[in-house]
Amino acid sequence: MPKQEVDQLLTNAIVLTMDENFHIYEPGAVAIQGNTIVAVGPEAEITAAYAAKQTHDCGGKVLSPGLINAHTHVPMTLLRGLADDLRLDVWLLGYMMPVEREFVSPEFVYLGTKLAAAELIRSGVTTFADMYYFEEEVAKAASEAGMRALAAETVLKFPSPDARSYEEGLEYARDFIARWKGHPLIVPSVAPHAPYTVTDEIWHAATQLALEYDVPLHTHLAETAQEVEDMRATTGMPVIPYVKKQGVFEAKVLAAHCVHIDEGEMHTLQHWGVGVAHNPTSNLKLADGIAPVAKMLELGLHVGIGTDGPSSNNDLDMFEEIRLTALLAKGATGDPTVVPAKQAWAMATRIGAQALHMGDFTGSLEPGKRADLILIDITPLHNAPRFRRNPDGIYAQLVYAAKSTDVTDVMVDGQWLMRERQLLTVNEAELLAQADDYARRIDAFLIQREQSVLSKLLAIEGATEAESFEVQLKVKVEDPDAVVQAIEQAEDLEIVYRRHYREYDVYFAFDDPQQGYLRYREDEFVEPDGSVSRVRYRLTLIGPAHEDAFPGAVLLSRSRYLASATHSLRFYREYFQPSDEHVVEKDRLRWKVKFQGTEFFINLDRVTRPPLGTFLEVKSRTWSRRDAERKAGLAAALLRVLGLTNAQPVDQDYIALVK
Repeated sequence: MPKQEVDQLLTNAIVLTMDENFHIYEPGAVAIQGNTIVAVGPEAEITAAYAAKQTHDCGGKVLSPGLINAHTHVPMTLLRGLADDLRLDVWLLGYMMPVEREFVSPEFVYLGTKLAAAELIRSGVTTFADMYYFEEEVAKAASEAGMRALAAETVLKFPSPDARSYEEGLEYARDFIARWKGHPLIVPSVAPHAPYTVTDEIWHAATQLALEYDVPLHTHLAETAQEVEDMRATTGMPVIPYVKKQGVFEAKVLAAHCVHIDEGEMHTLQHWGVGVAHNPTSNLKLADGIAPVAKMLELGLHVGIGTDGPSSNNDLDMFEEIRLTALLAKGATGDPTVVPAKQAWAMATRIGAQALHMGDFTGSLEPGKRADLILIDITPLHNAPRFRRNPDGIYAQLVYAAKSTDVTDVMVDGQWLMRERQLLTVNEAELLAQADDYARRIDAFLIQREQSVLSKLLAIEGATEAESFEVQLKVKVEDPDAVVQAIEQAEDLEIVYRRHYREYDVYFAFDDPQQGYLRYREDEFVEPDGSVSRVRYRLTLIGPAHEDAFPGAVLLSRSRYLASATHSLRFYREYFQPSDEHVVEKDRLRWKVKFQGTEFFINLDRVTRPPLGTFLEVKSRTWSRRDAERKAGLAAALLRVLGLTNAQPVDQDYIALVK
């Protein structure tokens, strides 16, 4: 019987199929036609049945499915080592976000991805799941390098480097997905970033987009304990139930981290087929915690392994992550038998592919799947000797002793990307030179801004970036008592709650107006009997406002960073050395109301220092122009309900009135 002709035969290998039954063939062989595996089995059987145009003697190396990096942000190779050993807020707000706003562009993303591709290929990765900006550039660079990728376009509720609004972000994602859907290497996707950076509307729109094009949805879930606490405080439920309530799990979800979830939430994820990306190094480095991986696997979740971004890891070495995955699970549970080496290697191959919803065509060496595979040399000193009595010993060698530098050859989609440690699809020298140029420019940028107020604030206090868009309508009030009565008695208003404060504000001004104002605020919470129940001290760095006018109102866009004030006013005065100070004292009555189904805050402020009089502010947070226009119209209608149609409009903040 004549042999079947194929393009390639890989022979003389220890073949780890990583199929459901963990078949191992030694010596084994793999037959490949085009980009597809035709046969896998004992070498004698394969060579007897197939003849090839090219035969590759693997020299007794391990032939494994390529590794799957289940979660990363590959363009951030260009930010590797930029700011380490810092609190997450300082790292993110003080360094990552400012640098990204300044430097992230299509060119930045393309170069960063090419640099990452070289590193990934060298460490045996054939497929990665990415989440970043300008994701089409990730797709271009990855496909040019010959890699397989789940490329997910990030969508946020605030402006990002490639979108001024979430609507623009979703449109970018839609266009990207439509044009790249069906690509042989790239699976385009959408990535609503995380519960704390998106809105319900974004969840719904992103989910519908993923369902419409039948592509995965990539996101971060339950990464930190603070995220879970904040979600409980805001919605009354943990992260996973909240996201489920939004209908997100109807899509094919890949959820990064899932560090702080309980068994009930795991059952929810398993029921909906959610893939989980475990990122052990990043979670440890940022002190996020240790994900309950052993329990997730026990319950049948598809848990892959990721490196996370190179700026929070700081590498893309999957061998390190696989080893740490096994060790952390044992240390966290006190059970040395959980997540054995064989299971850890499966998490990085077949199970990882299933987590990415790509398990039907990659992740294991089986007929009909794509030829995504690697060769690993297990003869170096650090992996000697080899014991053969237990067939599973080969997995222990790979997980506990092998290094990424032991990978010698990499194939994706039937094409060699590396042969005998020589990269074939990327030019390392050129990439390194371009990366060094970016490093010099970023260094210069940060050196210049080290003297900024924000940098100094982040150096001494924990700061968080607040929501940065709001519709605001302000008018001068002549009869405050009548306004109070109108608010309390208006049939069209649903009062959610009412508050009474006394606020003492000191604004620090600086020579450079682009620094904005630093406001030191003492808030007194006043009870109905006039007693003060508690006092809160806060710092707020308020960036310059960018305003758009709407009928009767303005849309304010600004950067706000909030921090608890743990030092005295004298300390901040000496530390920040402002060029000028302004004091505003006021008595504030605040109502949170619902008007025609929309939430507004109504502030009635009697400004006593300086004696400016009484003002009424109607405010509502917003994240899009369409929503802002709608709320501006409602705010004007709300004024009419309160009988303030002819009140004098004021389009300035109090600090501007004081000056």
